[in-house]
Amino acid sequence: FNAGKNEPLLEMEAEFGLPQWVFGMSTYAFASADEIVCTFSQNGVWHLGKLSVGDGAANHRFVQIQTDLTYITQVRAAGNTAAFLAASPMLVSSLVKMDIGNGQIHILRKSSSQSLDAEDIALPETRWFDSGDYKIHAFFYPPQNRLYTAPEAEKPPLLVICHSGPTAATDNGLRLKTQYWTSRGFAVLDVNYRGSTGFGRAYRELLNGQWGVADVADCVNGAKFLAGQGRVDQNRMAISGGSAGGFTVLAALTFYDVFSAGCSRYGISDLEALTCHTHKFEAPYNDRLIAAYPEKRAVYQHRSPIYHADRMTAPVIFFQGSDDKVVLPEQSEKMAAALRKKGIPVAYLLFEGEGHGFRLAGNIKRALEGEFYFYGKIFGFNPADNIEILMIDNL
Repeated sequence: FNAGKNEPLLEMEAEFGLPQWVFGMSTYAFASADEIVCTFSQNGVWHLGKLSVGDGAANHRFVQIQTDLTYITQVRAAGNTAAFLAASPMLVSSLVKMDIGNGQIHILRKSSSQSLDAEDIALPETRWFDSGDYKIHAFFYPPQNRLYTAPEAEKPPLLVICHSGPTAATDNGLRLKTQYWTSRGFAVLDVNYRGSTGFGRAYRELLNGQWGVADVADCVNGAKFLAGQGRVDQNRMAISGGSAGGFTVLAALTFYDVFSAGCSRYGISDLEALTCHTHKFEAPYNDRLIAAYPEKRAVYQHRSPIYHADRMTAPVIFFQGSDDKVVLPEQSEKMAAALRKKGIPVAYLLFEGEGHGFRLAGNIKRALEGEFYFYGKIFGFNPADNIEILMIDNL
């Protein structure tokens, strides 16, 4: 902005910079004393730009750097070189070096050595759908596997993914976990519900005071939107997420009757317990996203699935780390016990030594395959993969 006249330098709507949890990790980087390399987002896709700062606002110039990358963060720059993390629908998250002058890109290292045939990659389709009075953004991935074709009249099952954060965002970079589902016949909807970063402050602030309400409604309405378009089987829709995303999963299954199954990874079932036991860094977070605590304690209980488990009818699989200090294991254990007592199919896997998010390759694999196995039992199909048998109560 022109600070003197409060006028925008760019004739476009975009969000610059991505808030980081670690201080000093800015998405702005100085290439020289009068040149800044930055990222900006439009409609969920991230771009690179170069801002030249001359004497006086009239001499400020902004140029977009054209690339095939769609997610860019952690920019560092010096002289004529910039380095950053980036991804695209055909590229996994990678460390990238770029010549600022000519835009030439060199991939230094990829986050995965696994390669996929281009014909097997499900490419994301940008979707905007109605959720109440709001337009919500999501990436839709149709099933894709060149070796198999579904029966002509059969619609694919749907997996709705709720990102964590909850004021983070999902992007359309190549994720092998997403491709795991699409290559096995699932359609995937990755939702940037209200509150997600990258769509402007107004969109992000729509979650203030509405966490557990707005995010849940958006994921539910995204599934209904696809079912209404005939893109997915409305009788085989599942919802999956971890941490804050796990809370959205449990709330969607508790307060709505849209999904036939769900997966919660170290998800929150009790907002009050989270607020009382969370780490110091995020202690005031819930006051903004939910309400002041303890003054509005009733709001916390009203939105917590554990207090309304009697309303849930859909099967759920839970994955939890024994050493999780952010969302304590008892959050998953109590919810699983409540469903088990009610007679609903439920599975609970505790990974010893894991914290908030799984780190060991074996556990990551077990969680992914276990979730697939669980949906197979609920939706009535047998996975072709050789997956270890999973104990499911009440089935």
